[in-house]
Amino acid sequence: MASDVTETHGAGARMRLHDLRHACATFLLVSGASPRTVMKVLGHGQIGLTMNTYAHVLPEIERAAVDEAAQSLVG
Repeated sequence: MASDVTETHGAGARMRLHDLRHACATFLLVSGASPRTVMKVLGHGQIGLTMNTYAHVLPEIERAAVDEAAQSLVG
């Protein structure tokens, strides 16, 4: 099965295909892609699955948005 394919990297760490999928989704969110876009890329049937799986990324995105808005207001 493709998801069982692993390769050793660095100090014995193993990279799975699933890890690359997760990294891609996280990168898309942090880069500004909408959760709905990420949902479609991953093939999730419901936005709730995407949001619950990647909720750990959202506070970082929210903080960046607030910081950017504050910088725009204050100069």
